[in-house]
Amino acid sequence: MSHNIEIKEGAFVVADAHYSHLRPHLLSFLKEIHSKKLQPTQLLFLGDIFDTLFGAIPYTQKINEEAIKLLNEISQEIELIYLEGNHDFNLKNIFPHAKVFSIKQQPLVCKYNDKVVMLAHGDFGEDVGYKIYTFIIRNPLVLLLLRAVNFISSNLILKKLDSYLSKKNDCREFVGFDTFIVKRLSNKYKCNYFVEGHFHQNRSIKFDNFRYTNLGAFACNQRYFIVKSSKEVELLEENIFFKDK
Repeated sequence: MSHNIEIKEGAFVVADAHYSHLRPHLLSFLKEIHSKKLQPTQLLFLGDIFDTLFGAIPYTQKINEEAIKLLNEISQEIELIYLEGNHDFNLKNIFPHAKVFSIKQQPLVCKYNDKVVMLAHGDFGEDVGYKIYTFIIRNPLVLLLLRAVNFISSNLILKKLDSYLSKKNDCREFVGFDTFIVKRLSNKYKCNYFVEGHFHQNRSIKFDNFRYTNLGAFACNQRYFIVKSSKEVELLEENIFFKDK
C-alpha cells in the first residue's frame, strides 16, 4: 500500500527494540538522537519498538512515558515513520507527529530515488489462526475489557506480561528461515527492496526481482541500520549502539 513515503539517505531503521524498564537500551539511543549526538535524516521504526504499548491501555503508556516523551519531541524535528507491530499498536494518538501505519497498511510501499522499497513489521499475511489473534488483541471491546481487568487487578496482568516478555531470547536462530521466506514472498511483490523485522534474523536473501532483508532486532545487541546511497547494492548498513548497555 503506497502512501507517498520518500525514504531519505541517512535514515535510521530500527526494528524490535522491545523497550521496557527491564530492557532500557532504546532510551539511551533516543537520548543520543534528542541531543543531536546522533543525527538521522529520518527515523523508520518497523514495529515492536516497545514490548507493551497499546493505545487503549493507559498503564502501557505510563510505564513507557519517558521514551514516548522523547519520541514525540524528536518527531517534531525529524520525520518518524512508525509501522505498528504485534507488541505496539493503536498508536496514532500516542504519537501525533509521526506517520503511523497499522498492520492493515503493511507492507508499506515507499520510494527511494528511483527504487521501490517495501517496509513491514513482518507479521502480516500469516495463517488464519494468527489473523484471528491479531484481530482479537486490537479489538476495542477486548482492549476495554483488558483495561478494566488490569485496573481491578492493580496492573497484575500487564506486570506479569512484562516479566514474561523480558525473558524471551531475541537472538534465537530461526532454523529453515530462508526456505520459509522464499515460500512466503516468492512472486508476490514487485519492488527493489523488501525490508521487515519481527523474525530477528539479521539476514538478506536475493530474490529474482528484489533483495530481501530481515532486520536484526535492536533488542539483540542494539542493532540499528542506516540507509546508504541508492547507488549501493545493499540498501542498509548495520550499526551497533553500545552506550549504557
